This record gives sequence, C-alpha cells and structure tokens, in this order.
Amino acid sequence: MISYCPICGKPVYFAERKRSLGKDYHPLCLKCYQCKRQLSPGQHAEYDDKPYCNHCYLQHFGPRGTRRPTSRSSLGAASSSRVPVGNQNSS
Repeated sequence: MISYCPICGKPVYFAERKRSLGKDYHPLCLKCYQCKRQLSPGQHAEYDDKPYCNHCYLQHFGPRGTRRPTSRSSLGAASSSRVPVGNQNSS
C-alpha cells in the first residue's frame, strides 16, 4: 500500500519513507513548519497536523514558563533594588 506525504501530497514509497507520529513523510518534507530545520522521526511535536521541532513547539504552544521575556522590565525591577545584607558597616 502506497501512502501519501501529508506535506507535499505525493506518494511515499517504502524505501524512502520516514515514519513519524503515524504518518509517512519524504525525508526532505519532514522539517519544522516554523524554522524549516530537518527533523528526525519521533523527535518532534505536531500541532494542527504540522510538524514542529521541540524548540519551536515550546515557543509557540508550550506553557508560558518556557517562553523568554521580551524586555528587561518584565524580569521585575524589585530584584535590582535590594541592598546586600552582608556589606553593611556599623562603624
């Protein structure tokens, strides 16, 4: 039975297929939808039937704690205004 690549829609023959997440891909078609990096079977995530590398998946669809802050102000100004306790002189 010949399956069809979900990316390009062309037939995928047994000798050339990369099987991942229950689908058969051409080796060159199995790449991240966002950054276009080549992916290895089973080492990626899928969202809306599109493959993503783990990095891009976490950036776009993961929990908010994995996203990097966009500015220094989002880190919190309270941490920079603290005075170290050990450096006080009581002369």
